Amino acid sequence: MLVVALSWLCSSALVSVSGGKLPEAELKTEVLHRPFICRRKSKYGDMLLVHHDGFFANGTMFYSSRSHGDKQPMWFTLGIREAIKGWDLGLQDMCAGEKRRLVIPPALAYGKEGKGKIPPESTLTFIVEVMEVRNGPRSHESFQEMDLNDDWRLSKDEVKAYLRKEFERHGYPPNDTLHENMTEDIFAKEDTNKDGFLSSREFTYKHDEL
Repeated sequence: MLVVALSWLCSSALVSVSGGKLPEAELKTEVLHRPFICRRKSKYGDMLLVHHDGFFANGTMFYSSRSHGDKQPMWFTLGIREAIKGWDLGLQDMCAGEKRRLVIPPALAYGKEGKGKIPPESTLTFIVEVMEVRNGPRSHESFQEMDLNDDWRLSKDEVKAYLRKEFERHGYPPNDTLHENMTEDIFAKEDTNKDGFLSSREFTYKHDEL
């Protein structure tokens, strides 16, 4: 699965900006386990591989990634609203192998509308274990990897080379037409000053949206 390339393409649509600021509801976070060795901690823009169990306020489990669905952990990008806001806030500064309990009020979960089996105004508890932490598609590390000539801006050729490498790394054959179309779409959305390059500022996530 082309996690990095696809996550990059959809990130613009996933980030939402709220109009007015309301008082922040309280998120309760408890560390259940932290590994002795921690090589890096999670930050906004990172991709996390997580197992999670979800519970209603009365203790009833409504989902477990270990027993429901395909019984596999899931990848998501921290800080761009791929998950509920309580996860974006509560899973910062985590190590691979760390486990936390998050008690998330409705305003940081599914709010007044609810979702699926989640009733409106539900306070939810999640037990989340981070299995792996990787640089996300908008991290400074990824930018430096893509910036082949170290000029602190990305050309279309550099972006196409990166997409080609990602396809090959994940076992997909190169597709120059697809890479060209993806690159044009990326630049149409992200090249805000229309100079034909992506600057570091244009490339990286804007974290003040959280």
